Amino acid sequence: MNKFGRILLSAGAIGAATLTYSAAIERRHWTLRQATVPVLAEGAPPIRVLHISDLHMTPNQRSKQRWVAELADLDPDFVVNTGDNLAHPQAVPAALRAMGSLLDKPGVFIFGSNDYYGPKPKNPARYLLPSAKTKRIHGEPLPWRDLRAAMTERGWLDATHRHHDIDVKGTKIHVAGLDDPHLHLDRYEEIAGRPPADAGLKLGVTHSPEPRVLDCFAEDGYDLVMAGHTHGGQLRVPGYGALTTNCDLDRSRARGASTWGERMHLHVSAGLGTSPYAPVRFACPPEATLLTLLPRAEKPSSTSVNAESRTPWGAGEGIR
Repeated sequence: MNKFGRILLSAGAIGAATLTYSAAIERRHWTLRQATVPVLAEGAPPIRVLHISDLHMTPNQRSKQRWVAELADLDPDFVVNTGDNLAHPQAVPAALRAMGSLLDKPGVFIFGSNDYYGPKPKNPARYLLPSAKTKRIHGEPLPWRDLRAAMTERGWLDATHRHHDIDVKGTKIHVAGLDDPHLHLDRYEEIAGRPPADAGLKLGVTHSPEPRVLDCFAEDGYDLVMAGHTHGGQLRVPGYGALTTNCDLDRSRARGASTWGERMHLHVSAGLGTSPYAPVRFACPPEATLLTLLPRAEKPSSTSVNAESRTPWGAGEGIR
């Protein structure tokens, strides 16, 4: 074999090993991300918020169900679910098993496109195109109404085009949410206007963190917006970051905590799942986030805004 042939063979072996790692190992490398965000009123006690998103659950994903259920051991004060829970018509029981006793905590939710429609095979190259240049391809309708009924019966609040006021540790949290901007289902005019002045935290929730939506929340004076959808890029290049966000959000904000405008903070979850037709992650393990909300500093530093750590927690499917 000549030198060129050996190079091709080596490149092929590296590619195959990377694909195997991404599909068989990293996409099941459940990880807890932790971050602190200074958004509360002066003197308020810290509030621990568990952010879960993009489960993309199928009935046979047992280790994902177990891992998410064990997040209840963190004893969060509040839970936010930013959608895309389902990836199969029979996945509602599995999603509810995963959320388990978290449903006994105060919580809010909104839905994403993959709560309404099932996944379909797509050309992977479409994922790298700008969002505006891709045509939506919907799969079969999913039983999102059953999931909504079960979550609201347990006490979580549907924030879709609604306002809610919730008391958590003596802090009034004012929540407003949107239907999925990725499908252009958002109607911000239904929740527009400045939140109550006496709210200790003004929280916006949306599935896709489209800049046009974030600008509206910022203009109305929200302290924090939480979103999902991006999968953190799903495929990240070390030293470069996410290849895409699958929306109009810039790549630097594909996951984690950041600021938006002069005052508002943003947290984007990299999520816990993938489409069954694209079951790979690279340099971007599936994650949930425990946010510790702190009083807003007069001059917050970048370290206090973006201080994050990640801890692998649990093992892969078929192991635990």
